[in-house]
Amino acid sequence: MENAPVTYQNNAPQNFGANGISAGLDNINQGTVAIESSRAIAEAQGKLVIAKRFPRDEVKAYADVIKLCQRKGIAEKAFFSYSRGGSTVSGVTIRFAEELARCWGNIDYGIKELSQDNGKSEMQAYAWDMQTNTISTQNFTNPHIREVNKTAKVLTSQRDIYENNANMGARRLRSRILAILPNDLVEAAVEECRKTLAGGNGKPLSDRVRDMVVAFEKMGVTKEQIEGRLKHSVDSMTPDELVDFIGIFNSVKAKESTAAEWFGGEAESSAADLTAALKGGDGNGNL
Repeated sequence: MENAPVTYQNNAPQNFGANGISAGLDNINQGTVAIESSRAIAEAQGKLVIAKRFPRDEVKAYADVIKLCQRKGIAEKAFFSYSRGGSTVSGVTIRFAEELARCWGNIDYGIKELSQDNGKSEMQAYAWDMQTNTISTQNFTNPHIREVNKTAKVLTSQRDIYENNANMGARRLRSRILAILPNDLVEAAVEECRKTLAGGNGKPLSDRVRDMVVAFEKMGVTKEQIEGRLKHSVDSMTPDELVDFIGIFNSVKAKESTAAEWFGGEAESSAADLTAALKGGDGNGNL
């Protein structure tokens, strides 16, 4: 299922100083809004009709989710972890949430830019179960600022603004999708992914731990630093601990956190190290 595109709209008509021109633009804008509103209503009604005509098969959808989570490539990208205020924040990734929505079916979701003005964007993330007509939305304001080395950098390029909005919107979108999906479905998917990662499709746990250590070394993280965080040897790492470290790896690879935040100041987290890390694992940036 495709995400809804990010849309752009003017906040107000410009004043050109001539009343006739300004009034004409007002009429044009009002006409455009009316047309777009009618189109959006018709499109939404059409989606509801199709969802009712082709309802999801919940038994098949559940089986599809479990089968999906038994794939190693999906399970490895299912979790994220990052450090915030001295505590660890973890959960499922936006891509995994999108896969669950695809399997469940009749779910429309996306990110919209409602307006853009004064160095910020008014955004909305939403997920809509078209079969039950249940929608979960979250409106938020996203300033056109990016933190670089703990310094706020003002964004002026439209491409930078778009990417920043998409990145910030993805986090809200993940929570909206998970709010729409049944809790037991999500919990079963998470548990199945953990089983897949623990089993590694028949690959011994010790070999998967070794691959994880090698991948982290390409980020400048040593085996000793990993053991320092574990508080014991990597040789006795449990399947659950391996899952946690895969989440950390995914977070650093996605630049949601740095290796130094997890393993101390000696861990390098430069762009060069991250690029090298992407070549680890199976050659595609996977552990």
